[in-house]
Amino acid sequence: MIDTSQSILQAVSVHRMGGSDNQRELILSKSSLAITDELLTKLLTSYFLANFNAPEYYSFKSSGGDLSTNPLFSYVSGIFNDKSTLHRQSIEIANHLQATSQHPNIKSGDLYIAVFSGVSIDNVLFDAVAIVKAENKDSFLKLQGMADPFSLSAEEGINIRKLDKACLVLDTQEDEGYRILLYDNTNKLEAQFWKDDFLRVVPQSDAFYHTNNFMNLTRQYIGDQLDGEFSVSKTDKIDLLNRSMKFFKSRDQFDQHEFESEVLGDASVIESFRNYERSLMTGDDIANNFEISAQAVKRQARVFKSVLKLDKNFHIYIHGNRDLIEKGFDPGTNRHFYKIYFDQET
Repeated sequence: MIDTSQSILQAVSVHRMGGSDNQRELILSKSSLAITDELLTKLLTSYFLANFNAPEYYSFKSSGGDLSTNPLFSYVSGIFNDKSTLHRQSIEIANHLQATSQHPNIKSGDLYIAVFSGVSIDNVLFDAVAIVKAENKDSFLKLQGMADPFSLSAEEGINIRKLDKACLVLDTQEDEGYRILLYDNTNKLEAQFWKDDFLRVVPQSDAFYHTNNFMNLTRQYIGDQLDGEFSVSKTDKIDLLNRSMKFFKSRDQFDQHEFESEVLGDASVIESFRNYERSLMTGDDIANNFEISAQAVKRQARVFKSVLKLDKNFHIYIHGNRDLIEKGFDPGTNRHFYKIYFDQET
C-alpha cells in the first residue's frame, strides 16, 4: 500500500521512555539524531513505514469540535508547519506519552518521531510524521574479525522487521484531524492505551470503515443473535454468511434495503436484524448506503467462516448451494448425519 521509493527521511528524534515494568524514568535527548549513513537511512525508512499496509484510516479526536484540545494534533501540526521544530515537538510528544503511560502493564521503550516527505499512498505523495515506540529487544550474535582468530559477542537491539507500536500522520485533511494509519502488535489493553489515551484517534467514516462495520455487524448477528430468535441450523447460518459475502463481493455500492431483501429475505428476520443494529450502532456508525471497500471485504473474508465442524472427525466447507446438503438422524446408530449431493468429484 505504501511506496517508499520516493520517501525521504528528513529528520528523526528519539527519547527513552520510562515504564512501570522497570521503574525507569523518561530520558529526553538534547537534539535530533545525526544520520548521514545511507544504509542506516534506508533501514530506518523501512522500519518506520513498511508495516502500514491496511487502508483503515483514523483522525485525531477533538473535544467540542476544537482539535487544538488534542495534544498530539497540536504537536504534529507544529511539525508540519515548521519541520525545524521537530525535536522540540518530539519532547512534548514524549512528555505526553509518559504522562499517559500510568497503567502497570505499559512497558518502557524507545520513542522515535520522524518526519518524511514523498510518502506515496495510492500514487499520491504526502509529507508524513511517524511516531514509533519500540518496546521489545532481540538478542543478536556479532562475529568480529577479518581473519582467524575471530571473536563472537552478544548484543541486544531492535529488530527492524518487528514493529511494536506506531502511527503515521499524513499531512492532509488537517481540518478533519489529519489522515492517520495505526499499527499495534501488542495486546488489546496496550492497543487501547496507544489509540485512545495517547493518540486519541477515532476511525474515519469512509468506505473501508462502513464496509467493515456492516460486515462485522452481519457476522455477529448471524453468530450471536439469529438462533436465539429463530429456529435455524448451522448450515442455514453458514448459508447466510456465504450469501452475505457474495453480496459484498459482487457490488461496488451498498444499499441496505437490497441487502436485507436478497440476503435475509424473511420480514421477521429483517426486523430482528434492524433491532440488533440499533442496539449496537448509533450516529455515524449507521450508514444505509455507501461505497463498498474491496480491501474491507478481503479482510472480512478471513473471519466469515463457512466451516461445519462435526465432532473431532470432520470439517465440511460449505461454499455454495445450501439445498445440496441435508441433515438427518439415524435411529439405528442414534447418530446425526449429513447427506451431500454433488455431480463430480475432483
